[in-house]
Amino acid sequence: MSIEKEQVLQALEKHYHKAVALSLDLSDHPELPYEEYESSRKIAEILKEAGFQVTYPYAGYDTAFCGYLDNGQGPSAALLVEYDALPGIGHGCGHNLHGALSVLSGLGLMELKDSFKGKLYVIGTPAEEENGAKIGMAEQGIFDGMSLAAMMHSTAGGLSVPDMDELSLRCYVVDFHGKTAHAVGAPWEGKSALAAGRKFLDLIDARRECFTPDVHVNSVILDGGKAPNIIPDFCQIRMEFRTDSMKKLEVMDEAIRKCANAAAMALDCTVTLTPGLSDFFDMVRTVPLENTVAQLLEKYGEKVGPIEAPSGSSDVGNVSYRCPAIQPLIAVTEETMALHTTEFRNACRTEAAHQAMLSGAAVLTELFLKIYNEPEFCEKVKESWEAALSRKKG
Repeated sequence: MSIEKEQVLQALEKHYHKAVALSLDLSDHPELPYEEYESSRKIAEILKEAGFQVTYPYAGYDTAFCGYLDNGQGPSAALLVEYDALPGIGHGCGHNLHGALSVLSGLGLMELKDSFKGKLYVIGTPAEEENGAKIGMAEQGIFDGMSLAAMMHSTAGGLSVPDMDELSLRCYVVDFHGKTAHAVGAPWEGKSALAAGRKFLDLIDARRECFTPDVHVNSVILDGGKAPNIIPDFCQIRMEFRTDSMKKLEVMDEAIRKCANAAAMALDCTVTLTPGLSDFFDMVRTVPLENTVAQLLEKYGEKVGPIEAPSGSSDVGNVSYRCPAIQPLIAVTEETMALHTTEFRNACRTEAAHQAMLSGAAVLTELFLKIYNEPEFCEKVKESWEAALSRKKG
């Protein structure tokens, strides 16, 4: 069934002021990852009032929820909602705005339920800024078999982007254990865990000239000893490494372990590597989705920029390994500014940002209607995603 632009906007405008109020309320009352009790409760109540069947808490997370609309036989698709904030600066990443954007799109689709058949999920996903809940949800199989999972992310600079590419990420806490000794009186009796830790970092640096451009390794020493006159028997390093595919991440994992074991052996120490986070997967990009989103962004008055090379990681990547997924960027301000700043937090509270939220919700709403109502498009998306996933795993 064909839906006109005016119909989409009319459906969304019924709930626009509610979405603005939600965004400002979340901004006024920021909650940290896994502590979003009031934020999640408020959104769950909005969905329930709109007619969604709401499960809250959800998927083993106290601050997750799932709004469900069973609208007959057809594709299943999920809108993803973020609402956690950052320490100190609150919603400096714009989750209040683009979380409300997903909610607004869900409310619009509920208004348009006579125009499509299928299953609609509006899923609250806590703690994106930490150990993102989308990772655990993906592992549970929540997105398996879905035709689409999508959200938008706030950005600055005046250009909206059809998709956000991402890098895979693995984090380790690396502990070296040695033997303490007086650094002057009897250093020969010691086994320096700090020296082993430093040599570990040196070995990684020695490999950097052979890294492909997508590989990034970053580390900090959390514990290197307590006093300079004592040979340290313990050294702790936290490290993250990123690549453009999970397959390549495993190759890097082997290299990291070789460097750690070699450093420990050379300094007569022992070493253990403990995961510091769950793995964040890279993004499986689906070209038909990206092309369609680019067209829809232009349709709703957005200036569209190119998809840039990945420079970070997101738990949406984990979802993209389970079903076709997309995370466009919606520009909330013409000004160029960094995310995770008070300036960006304030930019997400403006009338311009609220209008961008409306445009973004319209784009997602039309994209979902296209998935529900155009079997050929839905199949094209599935085939493209399967091919891209095969190349990633290849």
